[in-house]
Amino acid sequence: MNIKKVIPILEWLPNYNRSLFKGDLVAGITVGIILIPQGIAYALIAGLPPIYGLYCALVPQVMYAIFGSSRQVAIGPVAMDSLIVATGVSTLALAGSESYISIAILLALMVGSIQFIMGIFSLGFIVNFLSKPVITGFTSAVALIIGFNQFRNLLGVDFIQSDQIQIILKDIWFQMDSYNYHTSIIGLISVVVIIVFRKINKKIPNALIVVILGILIMKFFGESFADVSIVKDIPSGLPKFGIPEFDLDQIRELLPIALTLVMVGYLETISIGKSLEAKQDEYRIRPNQELIALGLSNMVGSFFKAYPSTSSFSRSAINQESGAKTGMAALISVVMVIITLLFLTPLFYHLPKTVLAAIIIVAVFGLINFKEATFLWKANHLDFWLMLATFLATLLLGIEYGIIVGVGLSLTILIFRTSRPYVVELGKVPNSNFYKNKNRFEEVIIEDDILVFRFDAQLFYANASYFREKLDEMMYKKGNVLKLIVLDAESINRVDSTGVEMLKERIKYCKKKGITFYLAGVKGPVRDDLFRSGILEIIELNHFFMRANQAVKFYKTGDRTHQEKYAKYIHQAYD
Repeated sequence: MNIKKVIPILEWLPNYNRSLFKGDLVAGITVGIILIPQGIAYALIAGLPPIYGLYCALVPQVMYAIFGSSRQVAIGPVAMDSLIVATGVSTLALAGSESYISIAILLALMVGSIQFIMGIFSLGFIVNFLSKPVITGFTSAVALIIGFNQFRNLLGVDFIQSDQIQIILKDIWFQMDSYNYHTSIIGLISVVVIIVFRKINKKIPNALIVVILGILIMKFFGESFADVSIVKDIPSGLPKFGIPEFDLDQIRELLPIALTLVMVGYLETISIGKSLEAKQDEYRIRPNQELIALGLSNMVGSFFKAYPSTSSFSRSAINQESGAKTGMAALISVVMVIITLLFLTPLFYHLPKTVLAAIIIVAVFGLINFKEATFLWKANHLDFWLMLATFLATLLLGIEYGIIVGVGLSLTILIFRTSRPYVVELGKVPNSNFYKNKNRFEEVIIEDDILVFRFDAQLFYANASYFREKLDEMMYKKGNVLKLIVLDAESINRVDSTGVEMLKERIKYCKKKGITFYLAGVKGPVRDDLFRSGILEIIELNHFFMRANQAVKFYKTGDRTHQEKYAKYIHQAYD
């Protein structure tokens, strides 16, 4: 076993030097400056006291720096996971209560355990069932839900919190006239300031700037803004070790939301990690190792009062842009959070909640992917409607049902596409030995008594009936003059017993009709499966050809030059 694959920090730590530290130091400080106000803000989304957002930025980051295969992904509290936590836990306990906090921490342990087990058993491939259009639709919808949920803090109105957009909008519509003037002004100015600084330079710590301005305004002009809600006391000190309390009934109730967090967290980490991987040549993302790293981050984090965490789009991008080369940048961010927890939490007493709402709203609305929607509409209408269906399901039915709809539609489309692959008749290109798609090449020669066709998929139980239907359809169009069928099997990479039996049945049927059946371009493993299944009992070995043109030439002229060589080759390979 390669220990460096199991503990990726050992790949870079032994060769760590001063030049690497310089980039990591700048990136770690930059991300730490952004992480502190974001952590406080995201804890409020999750329905937890602000301090838990900072707890979430401690142990999970350390564990990921040790076990994560990416050296630039930034782990910690994120808006999407925070809202999912709020959605799931709020049905079991009152937000902010001791019971609520306990359940949120238990949820982190459950999420981490599932992720860790999936990583150990190499189950990272499961995420492949969520296509990019599904991810785009889901993240865009969740971004809108998170943003609109923050209007309660931005405008100082106690709007209802929900993961269904129509409920939120209805409540906003009926309570809009009761907005708090001072709160709204501070919040909207914060939004404008953040957007302006982001336009100037993304490296500017816009979140920290509005946090400082908000604190100063409330500290020195608080009497004029007495109606503006502030964070108030944030406890000092580091989290103590403790095993989350739980019972089996609680675990059963939390399981659906835990599975949602597992999928969403892993998707976020893989998508971010892959995008950062493409910008360098130092390391490669290993999906199953990412599951192990996320699992350990959440599991061990739960022992130190962290709620579910994953990678952040914005902080990871800033980490990379600021010069981070290794996981040391994350460890530097952790040091900054520790300093804040030990000495600086009293400074956040006067921080307006509307400023935190502004930070969240600008961050999450940036996740709404209009470009991808436009691209899909131009490139693939089916993928566009898949994205739109997931988007609307998440918006209207809620986050949990949204991801279920997305996965369900992805699987449905996968089954549809594999059960009805592309089947086409081929024609001979004049003055050549090639056979091409007759629908794309108008000049190809189609002979009445010969059918050459291609099947562009594996031949198995899900599409065996479709194969037969399309073959019968093409045979019917040729009519009684048909004398030769050539299956160009170059695109068939696997067959199962159902596919083989159907193929044998069709060959027998063709024999009764006086039609010769040849196979061309059959791959070695597929040919082995056909031979083991007894296909040579109904056709001879010389019915197999390397190319379709050789099969047609052999039928027309009896030229055995190529066929004898190929048959000899097959004999040797089969023996």
